Formats: sequence, structure tokens, C-alpha cells
Amino acid sequence: MNTPSELKYTKDHEWIKIEGNVATIGITDFAQGELGDIVYVDVDTVDDDLEGGAVFGSVEAVKTVSDLFLPIAGKVIEFNSELEAQPELLNTDPYGDGWIIKLELADGADHSELLTAEEYQAIIG
Repeated sequence: MNTPSELKYTKDHEWIKIEGNVATIGITDFAQGELGDIVYVDVDTVDDDLEGGAVFGSVEAVKTVSDLFLPIAGKVIEFNSELEAQPELLNTDPYGDGWIIKLELADGADHSELLTAEEYQAIIG
């Protein structure tokens, strides 16, 4: 199971990469493996200010739909438009071309719930 050490993770199987006041967010390799073949990604929260833990979209796989939870408070500033034509990027490259959104972090956003790669690995076994 691929869990890059430079990223932070959530118990809901999202990853987050923080660069300055902008974060890139996607789902983990573990999550895409559990979901199976992803056929659609729905994000209709661009330009919305959301609290950490809020649903920012959903991922549809062949047999299930799963909500996507925001790891940290902020404003959704970009959706990866490549996913409209190629939702399978979440399966083939979850930490690269399969990123889902970019988020402008809220002032004082709480990082305390974010997990290190080692902590996340302990959760998923």
C-alpha cells in the first residue's frame, strides 16, 4: 500500500498536501482500492467556504458512492477538471494526476486531526 510520507492523512481516507496557504486534496491508495473502479467524481463546492469535516463532493465507483470529507477548513478554489473525462485517474494515480481539489486554507485552520503516514498506516493495517 502506497502512503507517501510527505503527505498528511485523515481517518476518512483523504490525503492532503499543504503548500503555503493552499492544500491539494485527494483520496488515498487504500481508499481507491476499497472502492474499486471509479466511474464518476462529483464536486459542486468550488468557491464554497467549508468547515473541516464537511462533505465537499462524492466519488462513484461501479458498486458504490462515497462522500468526500474536507480534511481542514477552507475555500474550495479548484476542481481537477481532468477527472471529468478520466475519473479512473483516482485509481491509477491517486497521489499525482488523480488529485481532486485545491483548497485555500482558512485562517487558523485546525491541523490537529491530520495524521502522519505512519499513523494512517496503523489505522488501515
